[in-house]
Amino acid sequence: MGAVVVVGTHWGDEAKGKLVDILCQEADAVIRYGGGPNAGHTVQFAGTQYKFHLIPSGVLTPGVISIMADGMVIDPWTLTEEINALVAKGIDVSGLRISQNAHVILPYHRDLDMHEETARGKAKIGTTGRGVGPCYADKASRVGIRMGDIINPARLRERLEQIIPLKNAILKHVFQADTYTVDGIIKQLSIVTETLAPYICDTQALAHDLMDAGSKILFEGAQATMLDLDGGTYPFVTSSHPISGGATIGTGIPPTAISQVLGVVKAYTTRVGSGTFPTELLDERGDRIRERGHEYGTTTGRPRRCGWLDAFALKHSVRVNGLTGIHIGHLDVLAGFDEVQICTGYTRGDAALNRFPSGDVQLLDGCEPVFETLPGWDEAGVENATSYDELPTNAKAYVARVQELAGVPARFVSVGPGREQTFQLPDSPSAADLFSI
Repeated sequence: MGAVVVVGTHWGDEAKGKLVDILCQEADAVIRYGGGPNAGHTVQFAGTQYKFHLIPSGVLTPGVISIMADGMVIDPWTLTEEINALVAKGIDVSGLRISQNAHVILPYHRDLDMHEETARGKAKIGTTGRGVGPCYADKASRVGIRMGDIINPARLRERLEQIIPLKNAILKHVFQADTYTVDGIIKQLSIVTETLAPYICDTQALAHDLMDAGSKILFEGAQATMLDLDGGTYPFVTSSHPISGGATIGTGIPPTAISQVLGVVKAYTTRVGSGTFPTELLDERGDRIRERGHEYGTTTGRPRRCGWLDAFALKHSVRVNGLTGIHIGHLDVLAGFDEVQICTGYTRGDAALNRFPSGDVQLLDGCEPVFETLPGWDEAGVENATSYDELPTNAKAYVARVQELAGVPARFVSVGPGREQTFQLPDSPSAADLFSI
């Protein structure tokens, strides 16, 4: 069986969790391969809304193994809260597995995150303040604490005795902030270690065992393509690799195991935090999209910046990720507009760009979007649809145009948060078939 990767195509918040939840019905395991509690997935299941920050969305599907892989950074207190909340709602979390190699976000990471963001002044990145960046920095500097360390008391103390003096020096002398003690950190960790210990294991070995057994594996991305540390709109990016290549880096599974890469696209585009956003709507249209789409961050609650769909950026995402198909969501949010627009390219001065300037923020800053206008569709036609064929003609024409601009087929579209509001396109492979292509 092949592995399927789900990635975000723009700046995140595309509703990847919704597609993962649907594909999980046919999967044996779902693996989240990067990011930390700065990401959020909202999934509606059986009339209940679930908000995930760390745990893969697949945990809602009985019998599916949900793996938090090596490439993640994990806040153990946030994770414990998520586990307890799921258990309280009657969700079976026995299939959860946490990589022993995943790095741990500690209190000093959160402090450093906030202090560093404040020190940037007008150049703020828009970090969530969850300690993700400083934790990844420690990982690269080889001074991080990993999940396997927190269940090895001697190893944990040894590592902290090396690290805490370094962190305290920065907190005290650079930011004039409170410092930490080794015993204090160990005491805080002891509150959650008992809960987390049963789930911590060698997830690389587990993933390879699953592959050898012919299991259907689904990779769940966090954040999105334009936030990739290397290829995104740097410096307004995350600290990991949300692109499809990150699925192999963060798990130890080889790229040859991947057969399908699905990109999740909103019918419009959003962005949180700082950074250029060429198609942003700073008028009542943007406000209308935000309110109709409930565009507020799952993790932070911050209002998202909203604009027309950027198909020029989407085309770039298709190339970077090797997308084999896309899922177009939130068609219902655009219902009721007399006309809608799609960005088909950028100009700078009098010249048209022939590529998306992902790594050149200064070039991106000076770009103007080129828009194409299409007729809108009515709300009732979307709300009452029970299949793709029943969607309004103009909504289907919009999907067709997005496919054409992307250069890859749309596999699914959605018109609401429920599983039953996601429709497979005619002649597209089913969720089950995607794992065998």
